[in-house]
Amino acid sequence: MTETTVRGMIQVYTGEGKGKTTAALGLAMRAVGHGRQVYMIQFLKGGPTKTGEIASAKKLAPLLTIRPMGRAGFTNLANPGFKDRELAQKALDKAWQIIRYNVCDILILDEINIAVAYGLVPLEDVLKLMDAKPEGMELIMTGRYAPPEIIEKADLVTEMRMIKHYYNKGVPGRVSAER
Repeated sequence: MTETTVRGMIQVYTGEGKGKTTAALGLAMRAVGHGRQVYMIQFLKGGPTKTGEIASAKKLAPLLTIRPMGRAGFTNLANPGFKDRELAQKALDKAWQIIRYNVCDILILDEINIAVAYGLVPLEDVLKLMDAKPEGMELIMTGRYAPPEIIEKADLVTEMRMIKHYYNKGVPGRVSAER
């Protein structure tokens, strides 16, 4: 891990608009450019995946690691199953491991807010994880529906608001823009 004299903050990107994961990845790119170690855990995305961010992470390894830990395909958030809870708990366990051993400068927990909102991981466990973050580590949490307790504990909160989106006109997710 790269030494730093700056206190790591907790950042939350939430809301209905597009760009939460993209904002976190932008910070990751900036950090990698400065030689920082970045680790992203994707709570709801699983492999095998052929997204642009995974391809980029392979090219930027070992400074950028992205670990999809969710179900392959889509999680039925209206009715998540045992397997979804099990995978989300494994992702949270991985986050705890990274925090305990302080193995990166920036830890991104992608879609953790949704995992909390739909009961895949307990809010109390996530709040404890936030408290356990090493002083020099930046913690970034993304996903819609960030609970008030997470918002209160964070140092920076940005809410993405959708004003207009081409998806509503039937345009599917596009390579390099959404995938």
